Amino acid sequence: MRVTVPGVEPPERTFPFTFDGELIEASSGDTVAAALIANGRLDLRETWGGSRRGLFCGMGACHECEVVIDGRPALSCMVGVEDGMVVTRQVAAPVAPRTEGKVCPVPEEVSPSVLVLGGGPAGLSAAATMAEHGLDVVLIDERSKLGGQFYKQPSPDRRIHPQRLDGQYRAGRKLVMRVHQAGVRVIGGAMVWAAFAPDLLMARSDKESWRLRPSRLVLATGACERAVPLPGWTLPGVMTAGAAQTLLRSGQVSPGRRVLLSGNGPLNMQVASELVRAGIEVPALVEQADLRWWRNLESGWRMLLSAPELVGKGFSYRMTLKRAGVPVLDRSSVIKIRGEGKAEAAVVASLDESGAPVRGTEREITTDAVCLGYGFVPANEIARALGCAHRIDPHSGTLVTSRTPTGRTSVESVWVVGDAGGINGAYAAKSLGAIAGADVLADLDVLTDREAASLTRSERRRLARHLRFQNGLDRLYMATPLATRLATDTTLVCRCESVALSDLQGSFNEGRLSAGAAKRLTRAGMGKCQGRYCSPSVVALASEAAGASIDEFSGFAPQTPIRPVTIAEVAGATSE
Repeated sequence: MRVTVPGVEPPERTFPFTFDGELIEASSGDTVAAALIANGRLDLRETWGGSRRGLFCGMGACHECEVVIDGRPALSCMVGVEDGMVVTRQVAAPVAPRTEGKVCPVPEEVSPSVLVLGGGPAGLSAAATMAEHGLDVVLIDERSKLGGQFYKQPSPDRRIHPQRLDGQYRAGRKLVMRVHQAGVRVIGGAMVWAAFAPDLLMARSDKESWRLRPSRLVLATGACERAVPLPGWTLPGVMTAGAAQTLLRSGQVSPGRRVLLSGNGPLNMQVASELVRAGIEVPALVEQADLRWWRNLESGWRMLLSAPELVGKGFSYRMTLKRAGVPVLDRSSVIKIRGEGKAEAAVVASLDESGAPVRGTEREITTDAVCLGYGFVPANEIARALGCAHRIDPHSGTLVTSRTPTGRTSVESVWVVGDAGGINGAYAAKSLGAIAGADVLADLDVLTDREAASLTRSERRRLARHLRFQNGLDRLYMATPLATRLATDTTLVCRCESVALSDLQGSFNEGRLSAGAAKRLTRAGMGKCQGRYCSPSVVALASEAAGASIDEFSGFAPQTPIRPVTIAEVAGATSE
């Protein structure tokens, strides 16, 4: 359903398009996914087993929202809807897309001083810092609008009242404007699908192709939300908390009239609060961590000393929910989602210290949509493909990039900034982006080391403060990683290839004790998302089966293509 957000007016122009032959009304600036969800169309593709899938990640990584647009497959969350567009559901055995008159574009060679991948807080900050000192900077982002997952911006087709926007919107608008004013060349709606070397990458859009030959490379690719498979999580109407927030903040659309949130971390409380402020009923916010205040005094004190303004923002979210009568159920989780063809109810239960549901505590809550947010996993596939050293963070259990305080990696010409290298939040990412940008300037002899240090003195202080805050936040929301704890034998762990938990466990019982071996036997991780959502679960299962700890090489091996492309595009990239 459509909602209003303070400071953003509804678009003046509406127009029709068709979905499976049915006329649908869209608003100017909608993505195809937003327009369909606003009109109650949740199921967008069909699997080989005949089940339906809908929007899940909302950021172009999972491919669950793939549809056919004017005869060609496309991700509905990434493509803007157009007047008269013909959209159909992606069927399990699609007819080959039309190729008449289709010519694979010859890649344009782009050789900037610095290539920045990612248009979120870290990438924008790094790009602006470098371009303001005269460097030739190219920034590539998969979305057509800059801002990333944190600074989600409303469509420019909507009339904006900047003074009424919230601080997150305003900060994003300011940083995006700074990037444009600095002269950064921005290539939006482009996907990097190959990283052969730090100075040889390939990217494509629907109409163009690029061969990228930068002197220096800054990776600001952000993170994906951690997936926790549980019964019913593939139903249309079940999506990540980030996807719901993108619909709300970028498209002024809610996934439903009654939306339940469950998981672990502060994003869920923010999204629940924003939904309530937009007039959506939130029957409950279900949080895995123990939020009882007397158990979190030390964490709260750390956070208050480090960033009182952020503590105030968090308190305002909690008060919004309290005033609306939204119960916050901590030490709990959604353990099952029910519905015929779409999410209709969620079963919630208390969890014990190991993350297992406590018998007798189950309750069922009716809902139109379920948003799951269990934290984040760095999007490090490009850094890994380039050979940058990584290590396992003992606190989060995620693979993080080994880097200097300025973001430089073990590969001399590559910097990794923001959550792409380790989850520290958007505010730390923005500061690290500026610090890395200054380090690149020094490496290219635009600044001396002393000048670079002077330029970023205040940013380094801010970064230290935000890291202290993040440390307190991590302690507040500390919880046992659930991995496959909520899954049953028939629960799909790999969404793309429909691989169930029992299939994976069977592969390990046969002696295939690595994630890679399980992938080859079951096809888990071979789908279009390339294991972004099933990899943590498969790695955890493999580690448990082998009785070994997780290390840098426990996961699926990174390889080209990083994202799905046609054979023709691969051939064009390798020919001169």
